[in-house]
Amino acid sequence: MTRITPMRREDCKEFETVFGITEVVMGFVPNSMLIMARDPDLLRAFSELSVVIMVRPGRLDSGLKALIMYAVSRSAGCQYCVAHSANLAGSHAIPVRKVENLWRYDESLEFTDAERAALRFAQAAGQVPNGVSDADFAELRRHFNEDQIIEIVAVVGFLGFLSRWNDTLATPLESIPKRFAQEHLSAGGWTLGKHDGARAGDPSTRRTETLGARVFLWLLRRFGSRILRK
Repeated sequence: MTRITPMRREDCKEFETVFGITEVVMGFVPNSMLIMARDPDLLRAFSELSVVIMVRPGRLDSGLKALIMYAVSRSAGCQYCVAHSANLAGSHAIPVRKVENLWRYDESLEFTDAERAALRFAQAAGQVPNGVSDADFAELRRHFNEDQIIEIVAVVGFLGFLSRWNDTLATPLESIPKRFAQEHLSAGGWTLGKHDGARAGDPSTRRTETLGARVFLWLLRRFGSRILRK
């Protein structure tokens, strides 16, 4: 059962630009953001941080970032974030079979050595207490430079916040990631659990992310953050 009811989108018109862009990227507006909308300053800050970490052109492939998100959220135990990140990976041209087999990354030929190092690191970092060892870090350095490692750790930290937020609040899972998880993750142990209770009007169709949308988000973050304050 939802512990705090998400705001209705129509009651958060000051964030319509943010919600519209999010819908282009993800195909829907997450209930996690609609709960954050109860504190406008929090949602503004979260929106800018999410653009910097997940959308801004960086040194890591966006598909790898999504796989790292999946590994962290599953290690942390948040079923809401697991469904979101796995669905996101699938929308970033990661083969569905690869998403389904993420927890076989050590033995599956679908994963490169660099991906294995990043996923092992993310899995350890998602644990409480943090399980990252010097050996994990040394292996990561074999495949990534320090600037890339900073991006990896930023993704880990971002999902740390989201996992605690959504697992604590029992955020209701939206229909798009719910269907993906039920179809592709259930065999690996995923369950909806306390994240039942989709909102009325929850979208059922995916919108495709475009390069133009990613560029627009980056320009919004860098040159037009005042839009978020209107």
